[in-house]
Amino acid sequence: MAKLRKMLGSPDSPYIISLMRLIETQSKHTISCWAVFYAQQVMLPIYEKSALKSDCVKSALETAQAYLVKEKKLTEVKAAAKEVMAQAKQPGLSPSEQAAVRAISSSLSSISTPTSALGMCFYAAAALAYDRVGTEETDSMYEQIAAEECQKMYQRLQEIAVEDEENPAKIDWNC
Repeated sequence: MAKLRKMLGSPDSPYIISLMRLIETQSKHTISCWAVFYAQQVMLPIYEKSALKSDCVKSALETAQAYLVKEKKLTEVKAAAKEVMAQAKQPGLSPSEQAAVRAISSSLSSISTPTSALGMCFYAAAALAYDRVGTEETDSMYEQIAAEECQKMYQRLQEIAVEDEENPAKIDWNC
Protein backbone atom coordinates (compact mmCIF):
# COMPACT_ATOMS: atom_id res chain seq x y z
CA MET A 1 0.00 0.00 0.00
CA ALA A 2 1.19 3.49 -0.85
CA LYS A 3 1.72 6.00 1.93
CA LEU A 4 -1.53 7.66 2.97
CA ARG A 5 -1.68 11.32 1.95
CA LYS A 6 -2.80 13.98 4.41
CA MET A 7 -4.10 16.14 1.55
CA LEU A 8 -5.64 15.24 -1.77
CA GLY A 9 -5.61 17.27 -4.94
CA SER A 10 -2.89 18.99 -6.86
CA PRO A 11 -2.20 22.73 -7.17
CA ASP A 12 -2.01 22.37 -10.94
CA SER A 13 -5.34 20.56 -11.32
CA PRO A 14 -7.87 22.55 -13.35
CA TYR A 15 -10.43 22.41 -10.54
CA ILE A 16 -7.93 23.82 -8.03
CA ILE A 17 -6.80 26.53 -10.43
CA SER A 18 -10.44 27.60 -10.92
CA LEU A 19 -11.03 27.59 -7.18
CA MET A 20 -7.84 29.60 -6.54
CA ARG A 21 -8.89 32.20 -9.10
CA LEU A 22 -12.31 32.55 -7.50
CA ILE A 23 -10.78 32.81 -4.01
CA GLU A 24 -8.46 35.57 -5.24
CA THR A 25 -11.45 37.70 -6.27
CA GLN A 26 -13.28 37.52 -2.95
CA SER A 27 -13.15 39.67 0.14
CA LYS A 28 -11.55 38.36 3.31
CA HIS A 29 -15.00 38.27 4.93
CA THR A 30 -16.52 36.25 2.09
CA ILE A 31 -13.70 33.71 2.16
CA SER A 32 -13.95 33.38 5.93
CA CYS A 33 -17.72 32.90 5.82
CA TRP A 34 -17.41 30.29 3.10
CA ALA A 35 -14.64 28.37 4.82
CA VAL A 36 -16.33 28.34 8.24
CA PHE A 37 -19.70 27.43 6.73
CA TYR A 38 -18.17 24.58 4.74
CA ALA A 39 -16.26 23.25 7.74
CA GLN A 40 -19.37 23.40 9.88
CA GLN A 41 -21.66 21.73 7.35
CA VAL A 42 -19.35 19.17 5.73
CA MET A 43 -16.26 18.55 7.87
CA LEU A 44 -17.73 18.64 11.37
CA PRO A 45 -20.03 15.64 10.72
CA ILE A 46 -17.02 13.55 9.63
CA TYR A 47 -15.09 14.51 12.76
CA GLU A 48 -18.09 13.87 14.99
CA LYS A 49 -18.13 10.20 13.98
CA SER A 50 -15.05 9.81 16.15
CA ALA A 51 -15.25 8.19 19.54
CA LEU A 52 -12.46 10.60 20.45
CA LYS A 53 -14.33 13.75 19.44
CA SER A 54 -13.99 16.86 21.53
CA ASP A 55 -16.56 19.60 21.98
CA CYS A 56 -13.82 22.16 21.41
CA VAL A 57 -13.98 21.61 17.63
CA LYS A 58 -17.69 22.41 17.35
CA SER A 59 -17.29 25.23 19.85
CA ALA A 60 -14.45 26.73 17.80
CA LEU A 61 -16.64 26.79 14.70
CA GLU A 62 -19.42 28.47 16.69
CA THR A 63 -16.92 31.04 17.94
CA ALA A 64 -15.79 31.71 14.37
CA GLN A 65 -19.37 32.07 13.20
CA ALA A 66 -20.04 34.54 16.03
CA TYR A 67 -16.92 36.49 15.07
CA LEU A 68 -18.10 36.76 11.48
CA VAL A 69 -21.30 38.44 12.61
CA LYS A 70 -19.32 40.68 14.99
CA GLU A 71 -20.32 38.96 18.23
CA LYS A 72 -16.84 37.68 19.20
CA LYS A 73 -13.30 39.01 19.01
CA LEU A 74 -10.53 37.73 16.77
CA THR A 75 -8.46 36.77 19.81
CA GLU A 76 -11.22 34.33 20.79
CA VAL A 77 -11.16 32.73 17.34
CA LYS A 78 -7.38 32.41 17.43
CA ALA A 79 -7.48 30.75 20.85
CA ALA A 80 -10.17 28.33 19.66
CA ALA A 81 -8.15 27.58 16.51
CA LYS A 82 -5.15 26.57 18.64
CA GLU A 83 -7.31 24.05 20.48
CA VAL A 84 -8.51 22.59 17.19
CA MET A 85 -4.95 22.29 15.88
CA ALA A 86 -4.11 20.24 18.96
CA GLN A 87 -7.04 17.92 18.23
CA ALA A 88 -5.62 17.13 14.78
CA LYS A 89 -2.58 15.59 16.48
CA GLN A 90 -4.62 13.40 18.80
CA PRO A 91 -3.66 9.74 18.39
CA GLY A 92 -6.43 7.33 17.48
CA LEU A 93 -8.29 9.47 14.97
CA SER A 94 -9.04 7.76 11.66
CA PRO A 95 -7.47 9.31 8.54
CA SER A 96 -10.81 10.86 7.56
CA GLU A 97 -11.36 12.32 11.03
CA GLN A 98 -7.83 13.66 11.19
CA ALA A 99 -8.14 15.29 7.76
CA ALA A 100 -11.52 16.76 8.75
CA VAL A 101 -9.98 18.38 11.84
CA ARG A 102 -7.15 19.78 9.73
CA ALA A 103 -9.71 21.19 7.29
CA ILE A 104 -11.62 22.76 10.18
CA SER A 105 -8.41 24.23 11.55
CA SER A 106 -7.60 25.70 8.13
CA SER A 107 -11.09 27.17 7.88
CA LEU A 108 -10.58 28.93 11.22
CA SER A 109 -7.18 30.19 10.09
CA SER A 110 -8.77 31.67 6.97
CA ILE A 111 -10.30 34.36 9.17
CA SER A 112 -6.90 35.97 9.68
CA THR A 113 -5.09 34.44 6.69
CA PRO A 114 -7.47 33.99 3.72
CA THR A 115 -5.03 31.79 1.81
CA SER A 116 -5.56 29.11 4.48
CA ALA A 117 -8.88 28.43 2.76
CA LEU A 118 -7.00 26.66 0.00
CA GLY A 119 -5.42 24.32 2.55
CA MET A 120 -8.92 23.61 3.79
CA CYS A 121 -9.84 22.42 0.29
CA PHE A 122 -6.97 19.92 0.12
CA TYR A 123 -7.62 18.56 3.61
CA ALA A 124 -11.37 18.42 2.99
CA ALA A 125 -10.84 16.39 -0.18
CA ALA A 126 -8.85 13.86 1.84
CA ALA A 127 -11.42 13.75 4.64
CA LEU A 128 -14.28 13.12 2.23
CA ALA A 129 -12.43 10.57 0.15
CA TYR A 130 -11.27 8.54 3.14
CA ASP A 131 -14.70 8.80 4.72
CA ARG A 132 -16.48 7.62 1.56
CA VAL A 133 -14.21 4.92 0.22
CA GLY A 134 -11.62 4.18 2.91
CA THR A 135 -7.87 4.20 2.60
CA GLU A 136 -7.26 1.36 0.14
CA GLU A 137 -8.53 2.94 -3.08
CA THR A 138 -6.68 3.93 -6.22
CA ASP A 139 -5.20 7.37 -6.76
CA SER A 140 -7.64 7.90 -9.63
CA MET A 141 -10.61 7.29 -7.31
CA TYR A 142 -9.24 9.80 -4.80
CA GLU A 143 -8.60 12.30 -7.58
CA GLN A 144 -12.18 11.90 -8.83
CA ILE A 145 -13.61 12.53 -5.35
CA ALA A 146 -11.30 15.55 -4.86
CA ALA A 147 -12.38 17.03 -8.20
CA GLU A 148 -16.08 16.53 -7.43
CA GLU A 149 -15.80 18.05 -3.97
CA CYS A 150 -13.76 21.03 -5.14
CA GLN A 151 -16.47 21.73 -7.72
CA LYS A 152 -19.04 21.75 -4.91
CA MET A 153 -16.81 24.10 -2.90
CA TYR A 154 -16.49 26.37 -5.92
CA GLN A 155 -20.26 26.54 -6.37
CA ARG A 156 -20.84 27.24 -2.68
CA LEU A 157 -18.23 30.02 -2.68
CA GLN A 158 -20.04 31.62 -5.59
CA GLU A 159 -23.33 31.44 -3.65
CA ILE A 160 -21.83 32.89 -0.47
CA ALA A 161 -20.13 35.66 -2.45
CA VAL A 162 -23.55 36.79 -3.69
CA GLU A 163 -25.08 36.55 -0.20
CA ASP A 164 -22.16 38.44 1.33
CA GLU A 165 -22.31 41.15 -1.32
CA GLU A 166 -26.03 41.67 -0.75
CA ASN A 167 -25.81 41.74 3.06
CA PRO A 168 -22.28 41.42 4.47
CA ALA A 169 -23.47 41.41 8.09
CA LYS A 170 -25.71 38.37 7.69
CA ILE A 171 -24.88 35.11 6.02
CA ASP A 172 -27.59 32.47 5.96
CA TRP A 173 -25.90 29.76 8.02
CA ASN A 174 -28.85 27.41 7.51
CA CYS A 175 -28.96 27.32 3.73
